[in-house]
Amino acid sequence: MERLVLVVGAAVFIDTMFYAVIAPLLPALSHQLHLSKLSAGVLTASYPAGMLIGSFPGSALSVRWGPRFTVCVGLALLAVSTVAFGWLKSAWSLDLARLLEGLGGACSWAGGLAWVVAASHHDERGSVIGKALGAAIGGGLFGPAIGAVASGLGRGPVFTILALSAIVLIAVVRTVPDEVEASEQGVFEVVRMLGRPPMLRGLWLMGLPAIVAGAIDLLAPLQLHHFGAGAGVIGAIFLVASATEATISPLVGRFSDRRGRLLPLRVGLGLLAVALACFTLPGTWLLLGLLLVATFLVLGCFWTPAMALLSDLSHDQGIDQAHGAALMNLAWATGQIIGAAAGGGAAKAFGDAVPMLVVAGTCVLTLAVLSRGDSTAVAGEPPREQLI
Repeated sequence: MERLVLVVGAAVFIDTMFYAVIAPLLPALSHQLHLSKLSAGVLTASYPAGMLIGSFPGSALSVRWGPRFTVCVGLALLAVSTVAFGWLKSAWSLDLARLLEGLGGACSWAGGLAWVVAASHHDERGSVIGKALGAAIGGGLFGPAIGAVASGLGRGPVFTILALSAIVLIAVVRTVPDEVEASEQGVFEVVRMLGRPPMLRGLWLMGLPAIVAGAIDLLAPLQLHHFGAGAGVIGAIFLVASATEATISPLVGRFSDRRGRLLPLRVGLGLLAVALACFTLPGTWLLLGLLLVATFLVLGCFWTPAMALLSDLSHDQGIDQAHGAALMNLAWATGQIIGAAAGGGAAKAFGDAVPMLVVAGTCVLTLAVLSRGDSTAVAGEPPREQLI
């Protein structure tokens, strides 16, 4: 089991690492390609768009051919798209490269999560997901640093060399036994269950922090650059911020196994609303950087319990865990697209404060709904008195 978690963790580590390289590169690309905030938002949103498109095809591949094969497909797509993003120079081609990378990410996550969840006990699901997620967020630590290096040495050579790591990992993944029985559950059978209230609640709790992350990934690097921070400084800030998120995610996962999935989500919603409302207050890159670190720390309260909650719901609804992982990808990708594209458009029209305040208000409304007496009517949740 430990070897499986390490291998899957390595796969999502590499995927997240290449996803996160965009932060320090975005200001330079915006200048070179004459991108508006809306166009930069499209570039940022291309990866989650690819994951959105690939969510159910990736899970269908997993339930038919197995998680191991699906992870290998994801890594292969990642290698190709990374080389392409390194050498292509037009805005539309970079958008397509990021889209392809998102398709690969959908396969890696669908296969990887289904693999580790199927091999774990229900009572340790949050802990196992937290470990895999911690590895993925760890990729976010190196992504900005790689982006900063690529900004200085050139995207092409740096990304080509690093793409080899995905190819090497394919060989490692193929050595791990895949004992997950293929259910061959149809996608349409899962889609019919999406309208059920518990599933809608779980999808929203996964999608909301993704909206926040999408907006921050776009607006924060541009604002830091406006304050005079270079690619190296931006990369360092995102590295520290991701480190705090990676540290807290496994801890929150274990906590959610013992105390329920919703308690850390309630705490995170309240703190996140405050952090977002303060986004436009800092007047220097240092103060904004400190706020970003605090915001990423709060985001660490969301991912593991939200993913474990959707995994619990999938189990209770009879959904194959590969399709359950696809639902996570679907919610995350939709949120990222809304946060990056819509956030970029709103920021262009009204300034950065408007999208951040809108999302902060949404967090408050969501917290109010979860605080109602019936909010614990979710799979895997203990009675309300046990959460207080």
